[in-house]
Amino acid sequence: THLQRLCGVKAGPGVLVLRRLAQAHARRAGQEVGLVSEHFSQAPQKLSFYSWYGSARLFRFRVPPDTVLLRWLLQVSREGGTACTDAEITVHFRSGAPPVINPLGTSFPDDTSVQPSFQVRVPLSAALLSNASVNVSHPAPGDWFVAAHLPPSSQKMELKGLAPTCAYVFQPDLLVTRVVEISIMEPDVPLPHTLLSHPSYLKVFVPDYTRELLLELRDCVSSGSLGCPVRLTVGPVTLPSNFQKVLTCTSAPWPCRLLLPSPPWDRWLQVTAESLVGPLGTVTFSAVAALTACRPQSVTIRPLLQSSQNQSFNASTGLPSLSPDHQDLGRSGRVDRSPFCLTNYPVMREDTDVVSVHFQLLDRVSVRVCQNTPSMMRLRLNTGMDSGGSLTISLRANKTEMRNETVIVACVNAASPFLGFNSSLNCTTAFFQGYPLSLSAWSRRANLIIPYPETDNWYLSLQLMCPENAEECEQAVVHVETTLYLVPCLNDCGPYGQCLLLRRHSYLYAGCSCKAGWRGWSCTDNSTAQTVAQQRAAALLLTLSNLMFLAPITVSVQRFFLVEASVYAYTMFFSTFYHACDQPGEAVLCILNYDTLQYCDFLGSGAAIWVTILCMARLKAVLKYVLFLLGTLVIAMSLQLDRRGIWNMLGPCLFAFVIMASMWTYRCGHRRQCYPTSWQRWTFYLLPGISMASVGVAIYTSMMTSDNYYYTHSIWHVLLAGSAALLLPPPDEHTEPWTCSQKFPCHYQICKNDREELYTVT
Repeated sequence: THLQRLCGVKAGPGVLVLRRLAQAHARRAGQEVGLVSEHFSQAPQKLSFYSWYGSARLFRFRVPPDTVLLRWLLQVSREGGTACTDAEITVHFRSGAPPVINPLGTSFPDDTSVQPSFQVRVPLSAALLSNASVNVSHPAPGDWFVAAHLPPSSQKMELKGLAPTCAYVFQPDLLVTRVVEISIMEPDVPLPHTLLSHPSYLKVFVPDYTRELLLELRDCVSSGSLGCPVRLTVGPVTLPSNFQKVLTCTSAPWPCRLLLPSPPWDRWLQVTAESLVGPLGTVTFSAVAALTACRPQSVTIRPLLQSSQNQSFNASTGLPSLSPDHQDLGRSGRVDRSPFCLTNYPVMREDTDVVSVHFQLLDRVSVRVCQNTPSMMRLRLNTGMDSGGSLTISLRANKTEMRNETVIVACVNAASPFLGFNSSLNCTTAFFQGYPLSLSAWSRRANLIIPYPETDNWYLSLQLMCPENAEECEQAVVHVETTLYLVPCLNDCGPYGQCLLLRRHSYLYAGCSCKAGWRGWSCTDNSTAQTVAQQRAAALLLTLSNLMFLAPITVSVQRFFLVEASVYAYTMFFSTFYHACDQPGEAVLCILNYDTLQYCDFLGSGAAIWVTILCMARLKAVLKYVLFLLGTLVIAMSLQLDRRGIWNMLGPCLFAFVIMASMWTYRCGHRRQCYPTSWQRWTFYLLPGISMASVGVAIYTSMMTSDNYYYTHSIWHVLLAGSAALLLPPPDEHTEPWTCSQKFPCHYQICKNDREELYTVT
């Protein structure tokens, strides 16, 4: 088979054993004449649970030319305790561009053409290390991409520091077997060859404007059997699709031939010949490659022509090229002397931004489409940095020129254009399945979206067809306007998404991060989306629930806890406007930048808990205010180190709780009775306040999910503010908080606070 999957998933001493086995296999392969092995590796990456394309870890490998075998060695390790759960890692492979994956099963935008990715699953259960290998024979040279991720993420929102820390690390290695002794086939020149036990490798160069390639075996003689026991494997393997051609000459009619329409242009085509007579037999034959040229008719560009009106230009660059009668297809390539096989329209490539390209016709706004010859446009996406976006193609036919019986058929192909409109309409070239489009009098527009197009030259070919009456199309001409773009994200991910550029070393690719329940490749799947009413209700819940802090603010002012009241007011203000800015939909209001509001909200929440517990301890005023300030500074520092680290906030709060418990214990021993002494205080204030705080902490740490966040977090606001109002200690019942004992003629007053035993001059 041309594509093998060896899932050696097992616990073992590590990937080194698998790597040594592969190296031993490469050494044995190197014993065959002309084969060498090479090893490529990349640094491991920590995997993430899948929520959007940025969750997948992407690796890019460069496969050298004349490679006959790839072997990926996949190693997955787990770092963490016994609380880590089992996981299944999914690895995707693709040639030429990053794989288009859809683990969530979401819908793609309309007019989007997507091929399912080739993937391998590697389970990781009891063992801390698992490995697997994937073999690909006769791979296509160039970029190969590997993407790995964990299963879709759960909706539960886990706090950092409370949940067990589990790290799943993935590392791919690539072993390459490459042939260095290869025979060159010249057009129409027989190449004598003798097959032994090991395969032989040949290649032929296919220049531009090749219409057909005919491979033929002649004068075949076998020492071990009758006929011609030879198997030819033509073309490279590409994933996820594979159009590699295999020709077995044992039962084929003589001579043995393989006709390839529209082979890939401007590249070497690899041919592998294998003997079927066994290890001791030999087969001799002559291999012949015949090329049929295509006579292109180039459209002249008037602004660039200064000296000669008969000079034609290259279709994509606008540079002078040879006339159709002098197209070079090698020394002996046959040039088709029939009328022109295509009309070449020059295209200008305009790079507008990162992964952003605009293709437009030179010296014209539309393509002239007729019945006789296809009209072709070449889109150069071969820079190596164009495969990380989405290719969008839009066609619009002239309304007045379209008749009821006419149809315009278009094909979008990579490597070579589709030219066989008269014989077939499946847009299939020698090694590529194209994307068909059609225009008619009832549908004058056609759109096509190709996510992550392969790195190659892409071709758009159009031709006019009359299915019912071909004579009606003989004189018909239709002008078609084309809109051709390469964009990072389609429609910039829409109103409910954000287009983000991702980087893997020097390679850039784009992905959409969706919000408000929208999902999909371009955030167009609204199956779980929130309505505008739901978004507004969520915003009101999260913001108006902070008004509950008016209760502790009022209690603090009545009991003359002015510092505590200012902290609660700070928390209420920034929590309200942070959640107003944190909304994913249309109901958004940001008075400051998002990061500042988030930091102030987290700081206010931590400081509110800190001052409430210290106020319950009933410390001396000076000590209490010093601890207020020091604790707030420590919380601010810890939030700067790790804003979402739960222990950075929980540590100071536990320290305050220890202080409170120590002071209460001291008062219990000093007074020889429980503190606080009043049962009404325990029944109506402390126990309800502690219960509300406990329920709030339980909801905050274990019950919040992405779906119920708006409700559970609003309840957290209410419980936090309500518990603070109940837990604040009462004022001193014996004296007024501030009384003045004596007045002086100079208007100064010496005021005494009996509760604190402090004196101050006001």
